[in-house]
Amino acid sequence: MFDLVIAGGTIVDGTGRAGYRGDVGVSGEVIQAIGDLSRSEAKRCIDATGKVVSPGFIDTHTHSEGALLVDPQHANGIRQGITTEFLGIDGMSYAPLSSYNFKTYRHWLGGLLGDPPEDLDMRSVTAFRSHYHRKVAVNTAYFVPHATIRLQALGFHDAPLRGDALEMAKRMVRDGLEQGAIGFTTGGRYYPGPWGDTDEIAELCTAVREAGKVYMCEPRSLQIASRAFGKHGVSEGMEAARRSGAKLHFAHYRTAPETAGRIDTIMAPIEAARTPEHDITFDIYPYPTGSSIAISYLPDDAQEGGPQEILRRLKDPAERRKIADVIDAREEPRLSAIVFSYMPHAPELEGTRLRDLAAKRGRSRGEVLCELLLEQNLKVGYLGEPPEDQAVWAQLGRDFMQLLARPDYMVCSDITPAGNHPHPRCFGAFPRFLGRLRREVGTLSLEAMVHRMTDRPARRFGLTGRGRIEKGYFADLVVFDEATVNDTATYHEPKQFPIGIPYVVVNGAVAVDDERCTGVFAGQAVP
Repeated sequence: MFDLVIAGGTIVDGTGRAGYRGDVGVSGEVIQAIGDLSRSEAKRCIDATGKVVSPGFIDTHTHSEGALLVDPQHANGIRQGITTEFLGIDGMSYAPLSSYNFKTYRHWLGGLLGDPPEDLDMRSVTAFRSHYHRKVAVNTAYFVPHATIRLQALGFHDAPLRGDALEMAKRMVRDGLEQGAIGFTTGGRYYPGPWGDTDEIAELCTAVREAGKVYMCEPRSLQIASRAFGKHGVSEGMEAARRSGAKLHFAHYRTAPETAGRIDTIMAPIEAARTPEHDITFDIYPYPTGSSIAISYLPDDAQEGGPQEILRRLKDPAERRKIADVIDAREEPRLSAIVFSYMPHAPELEGTRLRDLAAKRGRSRGEVLCELLLEQNLKVGYLGEPPEDQAVWAQLGRDFMQLLARPDYMVCSDITPAGNHPHPRCFGAFPRFLGRLRREVGTLSLEAMVHRMTDRPARRFGLTGRGRIEKGYFADLVVFDEATVNDTATYHEPKQFPIGIPYVVVNGAVAVDDERCTGVFAGQAVP
């Protein structure tokens, strides 16, 4: 007798092969049989007639670690069909950190990751993974983050990572990988990471290469790339991978409104630096803008010392004005597009544009950003305002599908769930690709699309027994309607669940039942 049979669906197994009619039988956590199981007995049978049965989606880029610790149901992720989420992305997260440093970084990252309990043990990757194993709805996989390692080795200071400190950092990377981390990440604007340089990143990546894992790079923005090789975030990632020999993965690499229709432009720096030794992949989410935290706009010298020193500076009117002037001079084009997503002490301002609030207060945008950081105890999240021109939206949709058609791309969401006005990708990234863009733009077959959401990332990042519907694999499964699956979340109303995904199974347990979350926390810390 099976514990679960999903019967009558079209099986799209994740490999890219054509779908076929069949049943999937599950015993315990694993797929026990595939084929005609009509004569078998089962404790539960889900009728998937007229629907597709695929492996659970693997999300290669999220910032869910804080949210999962206070909301383990994680409906915005699991309702998309996501059964595995990667954490520790963009070079920042909670482990490995001492108790003091965990509280420090929890504070600095609060505008993005929210407020998990502050008494958690985050001293090792093993400890971090234990907080999620069989305690949340989705599987989780962790990367050792560069800024976190830097904080533990040097404190929140602009200092070179060399000598004994560098050796300590390398040991932390090696230990983390041995304890189950699937790679190492760096980020663009998350301090103390930007104080590092390409030499230290390349050196840390030697441990990644030795372990056969992957280096995931979010390229630095041009505004803070002065310490990067070639003064460019992409060049830095390519150089670190070249020197170390590590496999390289670029995070959310896509065209944007200013580069719509110019895929060759964004690929030019990669192709210029690529050598036969480079092993490179990418991921992408299907939206024109992203989201982050306002504290990351503060310049280098304002970040020195960490959250308490930042607050001290912001309380001083003269220092606050100097910081604001730097932000206004360096970041003005970006500031014009900020929409606040999370302000825990002023939720009524969530969904408000920075430029409107600056006009109301009669101050510059940099001044208002500094005021809000002070008022909110540094916890200010934002997203980028989308373009108004629908032709730009349409072109970007074509770009994203063209990129995803490449043999080196896969799908991510970049979930940033804090606040009442999050980015719509938190609720809609996977069904937007699977439904809206696949049907409207074409380019990829259903089987090819599912492959980029399942087997491709599983193989790239070494997730054993996941990413395919195959006997003996873990029963991470999604049942969806090929004709109706779609996102409903928008920039104006982001907290809306997708349609057309009635069932999600995680490690053999039904996590979404007829579009309702079941409260079963079967997720594992993988691989």
